[in-house]
Amino acid sequence: MKAAVYHRYGGPDVVEYSDVSIPSPGPDEVLIRVKASSVNRTDTGFRSAEYVISRLFSGLFRPKAKILGCEFSGDIVSLGTDITAFNVGDSVFGYDDSRFGGHAQYKVAKVDAIARIPSGYSYEEAAALTEGSHYALTNIRSAKVKAGDRVLVYGATGAIGSAAVQLLKYFDIYVVAVANTKNVKLVQSLGADEVIDYQTQDFTKTEHQFDYVFDAVGKTSFGQCKALLKPRGIYSSTELGKNSENIGLALLTPLRKGKKVIFPIPNMKKEDLLFLAHLATQGFFRPVIDRTFPLSEVVAAHRYVETGQKTGNVILDVDQ
Repeated sequence: MKAAVYHRYGGPDVVEYSDVSIPSPGPDEVLIRVKASSVNRTDTGFRSAEYVISRLFSGLFRPKAKILGCEFSGDIVSLGTDITAFNVGDSVFGYDDSRFGGHAQYKVAKVDAIARIPSGYSYEEAAALTEGSHYALTNIRSAKVKAGDRVLVYGATGAIGSAAVQLLKYFDIYVVAVANTKNVKLVQSLGADEVIDYQTQDFTKTEHQFDYVFDAVGKTSFGQCKALLKPRGIYSSTELGKNSENIGLALLTPLRKGKKVIFPIPNMKKEDLLFLAHLATQGFFRPVIDRTFPLSEVVAAHRYVETGQKTGNVILDVDQ
């Protein structure tokens, strides 16, 4: 089968489009003919290992999982002997950031990592249902926001931010989103109550006070956003921050009353997959897709993601 393989950490060029063997499912696994996957910040982060801490999971000196692709969609073509919940031919989507493997024509997965594709969804849309949304969901839940709260989402056009806006609206939150000029209408269509165009406005000058400020792209800081928070408001970011300050602040600020920083570690569970599938089926969440690359152009996809200019998700057409 064809796959995007990398044997060492580094830039996009370490990824090679090559032939590898088709994996075989274990007793509690299924074999999926992958139709689509995504290239996202999880993939590029593990590939580059820029944050050395990621090597504790991916391999200290070289990657253990040679094929990236943490989210995927496709059709089940073979079942392990213990599988009863799925059938050959079922169309599924899933998330697997322990073994990855979505950037290949076939992938094995445990049943806890997959769910059936919602009705009316294409493989491309289904492949983008999990990565950004589960980061957003983890942060929203950790902030313990409730109906009627006010939340600022900085970076509302990425995979995480665009999912966060939709999820917050599902939870009946008042959302003020920060985006660039060209995407103001897009973010409004996602349900944001107000949109601040950071290219023409200073988002820190808003008159709102927020229960929660969520930086979905890691370009702000607690110090920059502190004045925007209510007395017991919460700040979180998807990045470590300057000198990894968000880790230290997440440890120290909860020790005292007042405004605090959280830095939750995302963890996708089966119930989260089913929850996202439910929201998709009911029309409360639909991932934003920027563009699609064929699997053979995976290096170009990595490069594009790393420009930081993508809107929503970048998809790989694996079934070429």
